[in-house]
Amino acid sequence: MTEKFQPKSGSARLASEPDFLVIGKIIKPHGIKGEVSVKVLTDFSERFDELEYISLGDDNSQAEYTVKATRWHKERVLMTFAEIPDRAAAETLRGLYLKIPIEEAMPLEPGAYYHYQLINLNVVTDTGEHLGRIAEIIETGANDVYVVQGEKGEILLPVIKEVILSIDLEARLVTAHLLEGL
Repeated sequence: MTEKFQPKSGSARLASEPDFLVIGKIIKPHGIKGEVSVKVLTDFSERFDELEYISLGDDNSQAEYTVKATRWHKERVLMTFAEIPDRAAAETLRGLYLKIPIEEAMPLEPGAYYHYQLINLNVVTDTGEHLGRIAEIIETGANDVYVVQGEKGEILLPVIKEVILSIDLEARLVTAHLLEGL
């Protein structure tokens, strides 16, 4: 499944796939009635309007909450949960991530990938030189940048069609063309 494309951060099932996908982060309580302000961390913000239940947690634990209401305020989503009656209870949620089961991930267009699918993929040049593995993905606005860690240190690869030639999820391999100066 090697394709030439303009890659973006999308979907295919792998053994290394996580159980949950993060779609937001609780920034702070809002008001006194248990509402929280959520930073949206998904390209599919419309999904917040359809949520009935959501898992809230960090890397160590999580719990399911019943979504009572959602509304938009500026660039954030304000949410209320049936289990959270007031501001003090909402304060305990500060910093937690909103997670959905991976099975509920939105399907992506061909050539688009979720970040978790790309992390730790091997990166080689079009001449066969091994550069390392994708350690991080930086979202710059114009295009993503893959941070590749290898024997030669850190290499930053802009995710543009002139540089990222192919991504093969089954082979866990990214082929890149190094432009002068990279």
